[in-house]
Amino acid sequence: MQDIGKFFGAAALAVAVATPALAGDLKPIQDQRIDLGSVAGDAYYTVEPDGFRVVATFAQRGESGAPVRFQAILAPGQSVIFSTPRGLGEPANEVEIVRQQNRILVHKAAS
Repeated sequence: MQDIGKFFGAAALAVAVATPALAGDLKPIQDQRIDLGSVAGDAYYTVEPDGFRVVATFAQRGESGAPVRFQAILAPGQSVIFSTPRGLGEPANEVEIVRQQNRILVHKAAS
């Protein structure tokens, strides 16, 4: 039960310190806004014994459906890419979250 309290406390703190920037370092439990065109959301990470747990929640703009949450535990050198497709022949909207040693970087992914 104590772990659930820590999780909700971390989530509340993440929402409270939201920042609109897209590129740069992400600090533990600091919320980062992610814009993928018709889908948008927020991501944050926590430091766990087995790696950095990245949590991203996305929702379709203007829709009232349930959001989708993704989680990944990143070791140094690992990354995850979030993307949404665009029109035929156009590159996807992509954002990459990369762990470099003890840093998490968020940036537009190279197409």
